Amino acid sequence: MMASWLVTLLVVGTVTADYEPNWASLDARPLPSWYDEAKFGIFLHWGVYSVPSFGNEWFWEQWQGAKPQKAFVDFMTENYPPGFSYPEFAPMFHAELFDPVAWAKLFSEAGAKYIVLTSKHHEGFTNWPSKYSWNWNSMDTGPHRDLVGDLAAAIRNNTDIHFGLYYSLFEWFHPLYLKDKANKFTTQEYVSDVMLPQLYEIVNDYHPEVIWADGDWEAKDTYWNSTEFLVWLYNESPVKDTVVTNDRWGSGDGCTHGGYFSCEDRYNPGKLINHKYENAMTVQKSSWGYIRNTDINGYLTIEQLLYQLVSTVSTGGNLLMNVGPNHDGRIMPIFEERLLQMGSWLKINGEAIYSSKPWKHQNDSINKDAWYTMDSTGKIVYAVFLAWPDNFILQLGDVIATNQTVATLLGYTGSIKISWQDGNKGINATLPYLPPNTPLQWAWTLKLESAMPRPPLDDWSIKKENVLK
Repeated sequence: MMASWLVTLLVVGTVTADYEPNWASLDARPLPSWYDEAKFGIFLHWGVYSVPSFGNEWFWEQWQGAKPQKAFVDFMTENYPPGFSYPEFAPMFHAELFDPVAWAKLFSEAGAKYIVLTSKHHEGFTNWPSKYSWNWNSMDTGPHRDLVGDLAAAIRNNTDIHFGLYYSLFEWFHPLYLKDKANKFTTQEYVSDVMLPQLYEIVNDYHPEVIWADGDWEAKDTYWNSTEFLVWLYNESPVKDTVVTNDRWGSGDGCTHGGYFSCEDRYNPGKLINHKYENAMTVQKSSWGYIRNTDINGYLTIEQLLYQLVSTVSTGGNLLMNVGPNHDGRIMPIFEERLLQMGSWLKINGEAIYSSKPWKHQNDSINKDAWYTMDSTGKIVYAVFLAWPDNFILQLGDVIATNQTVATLLGYTGSIKISWQDGNKGINATLPYLPPNTPLQWAWTLKLESAMPRPPLDDWSIKKENVLK
């Protein structure tokens, strides 16, 4: 039986209910259907940390935080004059080669259905001209332009991609936040003077359809006034009918409260869970921001990325794949290559991904390189396999072929022969020879029409005459 939350997603169009500022009410809001249908998005971590581009996007905190890391301290000592401060990196964040239209076209070619740009990370620098971040924003210093606004316009004018924004609730070194923290969060000066005004600002000015909250873990959602903001977002905001949110609204809320679950970074449960989730992960293995001294081994291969995509979608999630632009606004060739590879694969295999639903089985019980999805009607099953069998015989243990079953290999025009396996445990599919220059590569999809899921082996109730001989 299809999980109840998936059934709900099938019937949701717009959201019309009035919500109250408590989790029982907010968690009952149906997820707008576009998000589940999208399946694949692109995350962008871009900020002042893109200037030193050393270690990771937590550069400032790891250099000058409560526990300075030796590698970061040594990097600054060896490369910058004494007394150099982190804010001095901001004027170097020029973004002079940032071409938002080129970015938008690249994301479209990558097959992304939504993007999430960092509007503000934990350093507090805003990529838009925030009235609540004087002289520490992309208009007053550095690029001297509205990076959020420019990309939003390019996405909406050139693609059908949904535009979203990441926002860090806290800032490492903001004096008002540190004051609230010293008061054990019994005061809320930072929330009332900075955080909430900025959230209202980005929603009203840029109409993002994703609000990706982060930086929540030091305080409960009552400090952040999260439920009050979400009530406004869902009831009154200009994106109230289409916006989706994640679950990082206060310590303890992850995988519990919010729209979809992001739980933890690189969350991939490997099995079907009872709530829509997102696997937010990075192409560069150790950092969300761009790191200059990463060699080729520091990046995931397209095969590794496709495993993340296929296993995530099969188990009911979306993949949000992160790339880190550099300080001058370029998406470096290694990221560009991975994005274009993903797009070329999705052009052939996208019908097994976009708008698909989890099937009765996810990872095949015999062939651990194969993952299942189904179409929205439940009449078509897709087996996406991540390794080509040496003998050209694809063995699948969790699908049963009937006399009406038709099998095709997406992107291949010939027929596929399937046969019943010994022991009533699934099927064998004879795969074709593919020439070296074929666009079918990295992972492949067997499309099965009028096939059935294998029942539990101790409950074999399928009539033999209906099964493929």
